[in-house]
Amino acid sequence: MKKAPTIGSALAILLALGGIYAWSEFVPALKAAGGYSAAQAQWVFGTTITSFALTMTAAGRLLYRWGPRRVTALGGVLFGAGYLISAFTLDRFWGLLAGMGLIAGAGIGFGYVAPLAMVMAWFPGRKGLAGGIAVAGFGGGAILMAEIASIALHHAVPLPRIIGSLGLVYGLVILAASRGLHRPDGAAPAAPPDLHPLRLWRESYLRRLFLGMFCGTFAGLLLVGNLKPIGLAGGITEAAATLAISAFAIGNAAGRIVWGWLSDRFGRGVVPASLAFLSVVSGSLAATPRHDGLFVALALFGGFGFGACFSIYASLTAARYGAEHVGGLYPLVFLSYGIAGITGPALGGWLFDWTGRYFLTLCLAAAVAAAGAGGLLLTRRTEG
Repeated sequence: MKKAPTIGSALAILLALGGIYAWSEFVPALKAAGGYSAAQAQWVFGTTITSFALTMTAAGRLLYRWGPRRVTALGGVLFGAGYLISAFTLDRFWGLLAGMGLIAGAGIGFGYVAPLAMVMAWFPGRKGLAGGIAVAGFGGGAILMAEIASIALHHAVPLPRIIGSLGLVYGLVILAASRGLHRPDGAAPAAPPDLHPLRLWRESYLRRLFLGMFCGTFAGLLLVGNLKPIGLAGGITEAAATLAISAFAIGNAAGRIVWGWLSDRFGRGVVPASLAFLSVVSGSLAATPRHDGLFVALALFGGFGFGACFSIYASLTAARYGAEHVGGLYPLVFLSYGIAGITGPALGGWLFDWTGRYFLTLCLAAAVAAAGAGGLLLTRRTEG
């Protein structure tokens, strides 16, 4: 029986790749060691997310030709190489941008799509719940990486050594786990669908998924990319700021499962609900006085709302077009995540550099999520 090895391998791979959401743990150290501004640090994070999203389209095409193991193995090689390059070029912005941003981001893109598609193929009747459980590993990956980085930084381990070691170990884990990915017994790979981006704009259903995912990930990435600096700037203790990263990751993992289950039951109606939830949390972070416990709790809720983006849209794509086409069509919707990645975190960092506060950053997150919820509700009657 190949179901259990596939699920276990998918969770291990996505747990490793999800460490990117611990990025804000590294931001204060990067500022201190390399003299980076908040905007520069978030440009690196945003480039990682954009590279991740863009390469998923190529990974979706290769999945039909190479199979899940070879595509994921390529992701492991690129992920590890990107971290190692970053370790050797940490004091040079363009080296860090190329290594952590472009190359490691491409590794995430190639490593992400096959585990998700295989798990959903094994559970055709529960696509939302199965996909949510799989990508919960990705959401929870930040907990492990944040703890490792926090302990290492506390013991004065040089930042280049931390990043290089993480890249080497995580890359090997992805390579090893890729061997456990299998298609369901007797399932032949489906013919790849038309992956031209114009297909997205010809179909109102995909356009609305694209809009919803952009608004949700814009707000969520703006939070996660700046989370620790937001806490520190507001007077939160170092320990609480690090705990908030783990809380966000726990909420992110739980949200992927719960929202995935809700999408199985209620369909696309959960999309505006998830965006409204994320808007309320972002606004609460902007309006609420800083307190360690409250900040950690709001980070947990923020992660829960953000987690919806990575189970709802994959589930709805599979429900509409079939699980066999998730690897080909979902990357088109996922391009919105790349656009959000290159704009949201960097804009949030720039607003802080300009004002010296994160108030406008959080207001922007709330406004974009609210606009997405309102827009989707207004256009729901015309949705195809």
